[in-house]
Amino acid sequence: MWTFSYINLFFLVSLCFYISSSAFSTLYSPSCRLQGRFHLHGMHKAGDVVLGGLFHMHFDPNYPDLFFTSEPEQPTCHGFDVLGFKQAQTMAFAIDEINRNPKLLPNVTLGYSVYDNCLQLGTGFRAALSLTSGQEDQVIIPETCEGTPLVLGIVGEDSSTRSIAISTVLGLYRVPMVSYFSTCSCLSDRERFPSFFRTIPSDAFQVRAMIQILKHFGWTWAGLLISDSDYGLHAAQSLQSDLSPADGGCLAYLEVLPQTHDPAELRRIVEIMRKSTAGVVIVFAHYSEMINLMEEVVRQNVTGLQWIASEAWTSAAVLQTPHLMPYLGGTLGIAIRRGEIPRLRDFLLNIKPDLNHNNTYEKNFWEHTFKCRFAPPPSGWVEAGGAICTGQEDLETVQTEFMDILNLRPEYNVYKAVYALAYALHELLQCEPGRGPFSGNSCGDLQRLEPWQVVYYLEKVNFTTSFGDEVSFDENGDVLPIYDIMNWQWLPDGGIKVQNVGEVKKSALKGEELTLHEDKIYWNFKSKEPPRSVCSESCPPGTRRARKKGEPECCFDCILCSEGKISNKSDSTECISCPEDFWSSPQRDLCVPKKTEFLSYHEPLGICLTATSLLGTFICAVILCIFICHRQTPIVRANNSELSFQLLVSIKLCFLCSLLFIGRPRLWTCQLRHAAFGISFVLCVSCILVKTMVVLAVFKASKPGGGASLKWFGAVQQRGTVLVLTSVQAAICTAWLVSASPVPHKNTQYHNDKIVYECVVGSTIGFAVLLGYIGLLALLSFLLAFLARNLPDNFNEAKLITFSMLIFCAVWVAFVPAYVSSPGKYADAVEVFAILASSFGLLLALFGPKCYIILVRPERNTKKAIMGRATTKS
Repeated sequence: MWTFSYINLFFLVSLCFYISSSAFSTLYSPSCRLQGRFHLHGMHKAGDVVLGGLFHMHFDPNYPDLFFTSEPEQPTCHGFDVLGFKQAQTMAFAIDEINRNPKLLPNVTLGYSVYDNCLQLGTGFRAALSLTSGQEDQVIIPETCEGTPLVLGIVGEDSSTRSIAISTVLGLYRVPMVSYFSTCSCLSDRERFPSFFRTIPSDAFQVRAMIQILKHFGWTWAGLLISDSDYGLHAAQSLQSDLSPADGGCLAYLEVLPQTHDPAELRRIVEIMRKSTAGVVIVFAHYSEMINLMEEVVRQNVTGLQWIASEAWTSAAVLQTPHLMPYLGGTLGIAIRRGEIPRLRDFLLNIKPDLNHNNTYEKNFWEHTFKCRFAPPPSGWVEAGGAICTGQEDLETVQTEFMDILNLRPEYNVYKAVYALAYALHELLQCEPGRGPFSGNSCGDLQRLEPWQVVYYLEKVNFTTSFGDEVSFDENGDVLPIYDIMNWQWLPDGGIKVQNVGEVKKSALKGEELTLHEDKIYWNFKSKEPPRSVCSESCPPGTRRARKKGEPECCFDCILCSEGKISNKSDSTECISCPEDFWSSPQRDLCVPKKTEFLSYHEPLGICLTATSLLGTFICAVILCIFICHRQTPIVRANNSELSFQLLVSIKLCFLCSLLFIGRPRLWTCQLRHAAFGISFVLCVSCILVKTMVVLAVFKASKPGGGASLKWFGAVQQRGTVLVLTSVQAAICTAWLVSASPVPHKNTQYHNDKIVYECVVGSTIGFAVLLGYIGLLALLSFLLAFLARNLPDNFNEAKLITFSMLIFCAVWVAFVPAYVSSPGKYADAVEVFAILASSFGLLLALFGPKCYIILVRPERNTKKAIMGRATTKS
């Protein structure tokens, strides 16, 4: 005998039929005795775990009352429903397939207990109570109030009405029920139906499926016709709340079809359809209402419309006539998902009636299929009449809808429902003790399973069928929905075909997605292409939509984006600003990198400056070679030849440092350019200053009593002076780089569409000190050289220094205002020009006359010639 948990026991006790006040004591007694019995027909298979099923295998029941009786009474069901029997066999096949799968529920055998509801609420309710409570005469209440219920879940019902009634009761005890055909959106209410699940989409998803179709074809302007019922009104409410210009578009009109034949109202509705610019019409109505509407459509000859059908009339054969196909041809409609179940046909072919047992359903099926009867006929069932059944007839010799496995729709939902329960149970049994989801981290036990534990795992189930459909339930118990999309096709031979052209589904990872095979779709237009249905033509990229005043949101004007802003997709509602380094293209449809500006090696100005710098470097190298070759001559040795070589090297460095100002600014070039410039020029000017001081010291020493002054200007002191003066500049540069280093900067202030790369000095004070120090040394050199310009000597170098310093100071005085007023790369060009001009001035003024004497007038390159003027004056 089966034992039950306390909840299941209370459920059974609440159903007991009490006829005296002593019945109340039963609640507290160690057992509960069944006062009556339900007499139901069903199919059963034993197993470790049993699943229940509710199917309509017969119809038109004739029970004396809706309750149980104390005396057995056999019901009489007239008419065998072969499709209901097929659905029940699909459940049996799924359980058999699971039992043969070593990876799913290993070491656990599933059984089933399937009852016939005879298409009646009362019968279905009795069956559900029998599945959950059993029909034992007496149930012993265990002291622990623990045990396994008769069934852990029920597959059914196929009617929303019966599902609502049964789930209301089963939900109190958290017994899971998985429906395969109940679509009412009200069943998604988790408070009323906490243990209800379904493998068929809710009606609410149909609306979203239609919106997906509208969006796919770009139909943003559509009309809506609905029936005057909850079906149509709720559909219109959902469509209006879910439909938006971003998703599917706008409604051009919304009209309610009359329930009765009202010619005047239908004429008004069709007139609106004819005048509207909307080329797409969505209809949520039953086929009977569509018949009345189409009569008026034909009368007014309204053609050129694309119809979208709800599932209520997608398969209505009464509308698929040659008379209406000129108007309804090409209709796209929503239909319940078709699936494929491998090996189901072989399973169905193996059904055989057992002549030795009263297997009523198999015999009824056999009699229905082969138009024969068994002798004697089963008791309680209407005789089929005709020939005598042998049980050896071959199912492959007959063509019936029972063997049609190419159009499995409710059967496929049954298959998924069984697998959903199996996967939930599998996950429950895989739980590791101590790590479970229940109180105290406990797990479910096969010997003490509770239905609510199965509900917990059923909410988390997720698997993929062999047909490739993903199955899981959301927080409302609704399966990940999927619909087939059908197309009404008018064949060349005049025939009519309803063709599957795609699907719309929702997956856990990708969300809702639409798949359409457009090459299979028949379009009832001359172009054989999808129609256009828009209030305003799409705004191209580069423009934004501006809504027309007083009209729906789908009616708009297109306005070009302003400079610096773009729209990179059609029908943008606003333009977006380009990032800082980008600017809008002329078409305003994409952001392009801004033009960059810096003193480049590839532009004419950069090439000229680079060539000039290299020319100066080359001239320095040539002069250096000349001086090295003539280093023993008097003109080279005069006034410390070592300082002349240092001066040549420093001028060469001045030429080379100008190259750091050309090219795209980098951090290292920004830091190095001013440091190299400052140190190179200080080295150069220091050498000139020391040479000037040496000239003054030599002529002072030539006077009586002035010989002591030369000891302060020996070679060591000259080198030391140059080193000290240069070290001061190096210290200034170091402090500048450490405190506020020059960095590259992208300047967008000069031009909106252009980036000017430049080096910001970081510290203006540091830059000013650097230039000021150079200027101080240059001014000092100029003054000393100016004082020594008239000293007696045939070759007085002080005159050359004076002239060179005059050029140098003039260049850098002019540099300051030019540098400040020059933007971007031109500031760098001004600085490079100043460097090159001052370097050439020093080079030519100091070394030009000497090279002239060495190369052109070698006769003057003698000590006598150099000292001749002084001797004459003496």
